[in-house]
Amino acid sequence: MRISTSTIRLVIPAASLALLLAAVFYMQPRAMSYTGLNLLFNLAVPIALATVAQMLIMAVNDLDLSMGAFVSFCACVTATFLQASPTLGVLIFLGAIVAYAVIGVVIHVRELPSIVVTLGMSFVWGGLAVLMLPSPGGEAPGWARWLMTSRPPFVPMAIVASIVIALITHFVIMRSSVGVLIRGVGGNVRSVERAGWSVIRIRAGTYALAGFFAVLSGIALVGLTTSADANIALRYTLLSIAGVILGGGEFVGGKVSPIGAVIGALTLTLAGSFLSFMRISPDWQIGAQGAILIVVLGLRLLLNRLEKREKSR
Repeated sequence: MRISTSTIRLVIPAASLALLLAAVFYMQPRAMSYTGLNLLFNLAVPIALATVAQMLIMAVNDLDLSMGAFVSFCACVTATFLQASPTLGVLIFLGAIVAYAVIGVVIHVRELPSIVVTLGMSFVWGGLAVLMLPSPGGEAPGWARWLMTSRPPFVPMAIVASIVIALITHFVIMRSSVGVLIRGVGGNVRSVERAGWSVIRIRAGTYALAGFFAVLSGIALVGLTTSADANIALRYTLLSIAGVILGGGEFVGGKVSPIGAVIGALTLTLAGSFLSFMRISPDWQIGAQGAILIVVLGLRLLLNRLEKREKSR
C-alpha cells in the first residue's frame, strides 16, 4: 500500500500531537477537561498565526528571521496606539504590512539572501518596539481581550480559533489560484514567469499576507497577556520555523502544509506544557522541544524513504 506524500505531511504531525496529548492526560488526568485544555493550548492562537506567516515566506523559498521581533512590535502597537487611538493603530499596521511587501520586493530585485535581510529587519522592528514600550506595559483593547478570553461551548476558544485558521489558510494556499501562484514561485519560478505572471507582484503579495497574519498574531498575544513588552514574542521566530517543518513543510520547493503547520504550532504549544508537567527546567525546555522536533523529522524522513522504495519496485 502506497502512502502519498501529502498524507505523510498530515499524519506525522497529527500523530505527534495525539501522543503528546495522551502523555499529558496520563500524567495529569485533570487536564482532560474544558479548563485543562484551555490552559494547555492557551497560547496556541498567536503561535499558530505566526507559524502561518512563516509558512507563507517559506512557500516562496525564503526564511524570515524577524518574525519574533515583528510580532513583538505588533504587540506593542496593539497595547499602545491601537488601544488609545484605534485609527492610528490601524494605519501603523497597514504601514508595517506595506513594509513587509517592500522587503519581499527588495529581496527579489536585488537577489539578496532573505536570511540576511530579515535578520537586519529584526533589529529595526525590535528598536521600534523598544521606543514604544521601553518597559513592559500598555493595555489590551477591550475587544481583543474579549475575543481571546471568550468561552465557546464544548471546545475552548484556542482550539476553535486554530481550526478556523487551519481551514482558511488551507483554502487560500491549497485551493485558490493565489495559493497555486505562491507555491509555484517556490516550486518553479521560471514556469510562473513563462505563464505571464509577475513574480515581483506575487512575492510582494505573499510577504504582505505574511505581515497580515503576523499582525493578527501580535493582537492575539496581547489579547491573552493584557499587556505587551518589546521582547514578548522573540521566541516566535524559531517556534514558527519549527512549526512549519514539524507540520510537513520544507525549506525549498514551495512544499508546505497549512493544516500541518497549525498542528505543528499546537504540538509545540503542548510540548511546553508537557515538559512543565515533567518538571523540566525552563532552561532545558527549548532543547527538549528541539529533540522532539528531531525525532519527528527523523520519522518523516524514514517514511519518505520507504515510500520511494515502494515506488521504485
